[in-house]
Amino acid sequence: MDKTKRIKELVELLNKASKAYYQDAKEIMPNYEYDKLYDELVSLEKETGIVLANSPTVNVGYEVLSELPKEKHASPMLSLDKTKEVDELVAFVEDKEAVLSWKLDGLTIVLTYNNGTLEKAVTRGNGTVGEVVTANAKTFKNIPVSIPYKGKLVLRGEAVITYSDFEEINKTIEDADAKYKNPRNLCSGSVRQLDSSVTAERNVRFIAFALIESDDDLGNSVNGQLNWLDEQGFETVERKMSNASNMQENVDYFAKAIQTYNYPSDGLVLVYDDIAYGLSLGTTAKFPRNGIAFKWQDEIASTKLQYIEWSASRTGLINPVAVFDPVELEGTTVSRASVHNVSIVEELELGVGDEIEVYKANMIIPQIAENKTKSGTIEVPKVCPVCGEPTEIKNELGVKTLHCVNPNCPAKNIKKFTLFVTRNALNIEGLSEETLEKFVDAGFIHEFADIYHLDKYKDEIVTMEGFGEKSYENIIESVENSRKAEPAAVLYGLGIPHIGVSNAKMLCKAFDEDLDKVRNATVEDLVVIDGMAEKRAVPFVEYFQNKENSDAFDRLLDELEIVKPEVASEQNMDGLSFVITGSLNKFENRDELKRYIEDRGGSAKGSVSSATNYLINNDINSNSSKNKRAKELGIEIITEDEVLSRWP
Repeated sequence: MDKTKRIKELVELLNKASKAYYQDAKEIMPNYEYDKLYDELVSLEKETGIVLANSPTVNVGYEVLSELPKEKHASPMLSLDKTKEVDELVAFVEDKEAVLSWKLDGLTIVLTYNNGTLEKAVTRGNGTVGEVVTANAKTFKNIPVSIPYKGKLVLRGEAVITYSDFEEINKTIEDADAKYKNPRNLCSGSVRQLDSSVTAERNVRFIAFALIESDDDLGNSVNGQLNWLDEQGFETVERKMSNASNMQENVDYFAKAIQTYNYPSDGLVLVYDDIAYGLSLGTTAKFPRNGIAFKWQDEIASTKLQYIEWSASRTGLINPVAVFDPVELEGTTVSRASVHNVSIVEELELGVGDEIEVYKANMIIPQIAENKTKSGTIEVPKVCPVCGEPTEIKNELGVKTLHCVNPNCPAKNIKKFTLFVTRNALNIEGLSEETLEKFVDAGFIHEFADIYHLDKYKDEIVTMEGFGEKSYENIIESVENSRKAEPAAVLYGLGIPHIGVSNAKMLCKAFDEDLDKVRNATVEDLVVIDGMAEKRAVPFVEYFQNKENSDAFDRLLDELEIVKPEVASEQNMDGLSFVITGSLNKFENRDELKRYIEDRGGSAKGSVSSATNYLINNDINSNSSKNKRAKELGIEIITEDEVLSRWP
């Protein structure tokens, strides 16, 4: 083997994977595979003495490419050396005391306070230059914007989104392809938003893990300083004082705790508690010598690959899923694992009957670790598994993905129609996904307008299994009731990529609730609207430039009576920000109350922050987290009755 050539191959491959993960929120290889290749590169560099300038062993973090302001860090933020062996942690600590804590998997942030006020927040960036995200940081769910300490204070921590919040956010996204892949990528995208209101809605939290600088001497203990940060109102990382004798016990504690831990974590961090001693050790080119990271020794099981299931979705993306003989991992039975994309299928050289090793990434998400036999016999389907029409492979940023190019693929249409009939779109009750699938398969529905002619198929529908005269009549009544529709509901119901409920409302409002103006908007018209970046504007314009889409839209409009939303005569909520929580009595649901607020010029957000003016909760004395947060920030809590009386 040409070792120099292999070093170049590994550097190129690992850099591509890092860029995809950190900058583009994509994944082209499992973490297990990345770590294995990284270790191979380290070994080759030591053996040959060759270290390339762009090697990931001497570079950390993502390149700063966004439009956020940039700032150079006072000192480089280096990553930690790592191990998977508890014995190495014991050897590292020797006879010293050290702090063992979670290694959180989010976005590292440096906060600066002056005179008790949050002055600045900067991301890690590439370790030397970060992005200034101060406005966004002020919307983090648990961050103190003011603290008792009045001197200068610089601290470091991790911005994270909990698994529970991640799942709740994904529940609101009906398109499977648009769902976020993991909390880390969602958090990174949320913190680096140009619009801080988006950050506020994502429930980002900040967990402090290091004090960097202060005007006063706060002692020589890492744990002592973290305890002091607790007193200042920060949420600090969970930790245990550790030494050679209790190291295994403490690692075991965290290994058990991660099964139910709500924060994303990809391991542990061990740092000397004696700060002066740790600093006296200095650094290598990439690693500080005062600490070391511990990566979980993944429980790996061997099994046999049965087949790759290719799952089509509404946008045409066809996802590969590995199905294998069931195995026990971390206390659960596992038989399936996402392979993410075509690139990973090829990288693993998968084939039916191959002996594969599987594990749970961070002890949670099933992944393929390695393919022992590498037969490479899996063929990427040339036709869609649903409609049988040709597929195509797209290559974006070096990641290959498979797509069905048939615009009339039932898989696309079923998901498309399912979105179209939801409450925030045309609100047609009785047309579940299962029912729509039956109607599509029977040839009753080919496009949106066909839903308004289901009466042509009465005889067939009433004789279908599970249907009858009454269920047919209920569907037709609901279809007829949906003919009166607001512009934003229609626009959202089309399922255009990146156009959710709020964006649809925003667009319609920007173009005077006129769908003709909306459909004829250019990219230049759209990008000047708040929240409509080019990545949203381009596919939106392309959707209506497509003749089939445009003609189908015309036929749909022929079936509808477009009614402009009622606008309150007085914009008496103009500029006010509300958060809604708890059960409602006067309004049918939160969407109706949200609409009431927006009609009067206000905005309704998902989480309480310093920018919130009022929290709406009929149970003012509730001990809910939103009530507690509102009281901490001095935000008034009001009932529905007060909303109606103050802003009629």
